[in-house]
Amino acid sequence: MSVVQGLRGWCLLACFFTGGVGAQDLVEADADTETAPIRDMETVVVRGVQPGPGLWRVSKDGHVLWILGTVSPLPNQIEWRADEVRDVIARSRQVLLPPAVSFDADVGFFGKLALAPSVWKVMRNEDGAELSDVLAPELLARWRALKQRYLPRDGGVERRRPMFAAAELQSAALKSIGLGQKPVVWPVIEAAAKAANITPTSTTWKINIEDPKAAVREFRQGGMDDSVCLERTVGLIERDLPTLVERANAWAVGDIEALRRSPYEDVSGACMQALTESNFVRNRGYGDLKIRVRQHWLAIAEDALQRNPETFAMLPVDRLLEADGYLAVLEARGYEIESP
Repeated sequence: MSVVQGLRGWCLLACFFTGGVGAQDLVEADADTETAPIRDMETVVVRGVQPGPGLWRVSKDGHVLWILGTVSPLPNQIEWRADEVRDVIARSRQVLLPPAVSFDADVGFFGKLALAPSVWKVMRNEDGAELSDVLAPELLARWRALKQRYLPRDGGVERRRPMFAAAELQSAALKSIGLGQKPVVWPVIEAAAKAANITPTSTTWKINIEDPKAAVREFRQGGMDDSVCLERTVGLIERDLPTLVERANAWAVGDIEALRRSPYEDVSGACMQALTESNFVRNRGYGDLKIRVRQHWLAIAEDALQRNPETFAMLPVDRLLEADGYLAVLEARGYEIESP
C-alpha cells in the first residue's frame, strides 16, 4: 500500500492520484480571473434507472477491446442499467482500471504512523496562515461568497492550503446539486468482474518516493502556486454547475453526441498543472506526467488486446474524444475504432 493510500489525510494526492481522479485530470488549465455571479441551476438532475452510454469497440486481428467512457461527477439518484457492460465483462479475459497516478513509498506500517503528523501539516498553510493571508483580494472575495453559501459552518477550511480548500468547496457545491456523492460505475464493474472471476488490472503509473519525509517537507516548503487550483474551482462553481449537470445527465441517458458537443476541462486540471509544474514533481523527473500516464495505459491495453479475445476497459470520455486522445493514438497504430 502506498503512503498516499494509507494516509488519506494527504488529500491532494489521495483525491487526484489514487483512483478517484485519474489521468483525465492531467491536462493544462487556464484560470479565468473575471468575477462572475453564481449561476443558479436551470437543468434538473435525472433520477431512476438509466441506460448509460454505449461502448467503444477497438479491434485488430479478431481481438476486441471494449471501452466504457466515464464522466464525473454523476447524479446521485440514478441506477445504472448496465446490461451491455455486464455481458462484455462476462465474456472478457481482463478488466482494465482507469489510468491514474500514485506516489508510492515502501515505509511499512510504523513508517506510515511516523509520517502521519507531517502529512497532516501538508494540508495547512505554513506558519498558521489563513486564506486571507495568501489569496489575492479579488479571489479572496469570490472565495468568501462561495464559502458562505456552501461551507458556512466550516471555519477550519480557512487554514487549509488553497488546493485543499478547493477540494472541500467543490465537494460541498456538488452535493448541493445532487452530483458526485454516490458511486455509480465502480460498484457495477466490481461486481461484474467478481462474477466473472476476474481481478481487475491496475493501469496506475507509480512514482516511487525514496525519502517520504523529505518529500513531505519539500511539498510543504513551496515551489508551487496552488492558488490557481482554488481560482479555477471558484470559476467552476460560479458558472459551470449547470454544465456539469448537463454532462452528467447526458452520460446517464447515453447521449454521446451531447457529450461530444460539450467538451469539458475538469477543474482538477488546474490543480494538476500546479502540481506537475512544481519543484516537488520536476525535481523527481516527472514533469511530463500526462504523456507517461497515457503511454503506460496504452502499453497495458495493447498487451491485453494481443493476448485476449475480448477485454474491457474504462476511460474518461473527454480523454477518448479529444483530438490527440487515447482513441486517436490507437487508430494511428492501426486499430479499428467503432463508436457507440
